[in-house]
Amino acid sequence: MKPDHCNGLIILLGSPNSPAGKLYSIARERCERAIHLGKKYPDYKFLLTGGFGDHFNTSNRPHAFYLMQFLQAYGIPRNRFVDFAESRNTLEDASLSKPIVLKYQSMKIIVVTSDYHFDRAKFVFECEYADTDVMIQFSVTQTNEAMCEIDLAQIKAHEINALKNLKQETNQVTI
Repeated sequence: MKPDHCNGLIILLGSPNSPAGKLYSIARERCERAIHLGKKYPDYKFLLTGGFGDHFNTSNRPHAFYLMQFLQAYGIPRNRFVDFAESRNTLEDASLSKPIVLKYQSMKIIVVTSDYHFDRAKFVFECEYADTDVMIQFSVTQTNEAMCEIDLAQIKAHEINALKNLKQETNQVTI
């Protein structure tokens, strides 16, 4: 097998962290789901997303770096990681990860996100990766902990509106 090939990729989508780089509960929940999948698919590599942005990461390192630290602390070895996709949002998660997926010639990807983000992530990744076997997996958001860090109701409302807007834009393009 060539070094730039892998059987599959687990794309772990980013979410907010503190200014000091501490992962909030939503990111940790996604990481835990990714670790479970990494054990189930030991020949898959990890593609981590998340760069910088006022709404999710104002630290001095990309969000994906903190995801990698968490995963490594729970036993995922360094050789299972590929390049980061330093994205700022879900659309960039998909578009910036695409060249990495192509580089590693992976036709199977598992996208890991949160339950409230599932529908939009599914729509975006199925559009971007129409020629690839895409499976979307999600973590269950623990409301009590998330509510201390972020307004989950506000995020859910944002997800509904963002998906509605994406579908409208897609319909306008295809007409």
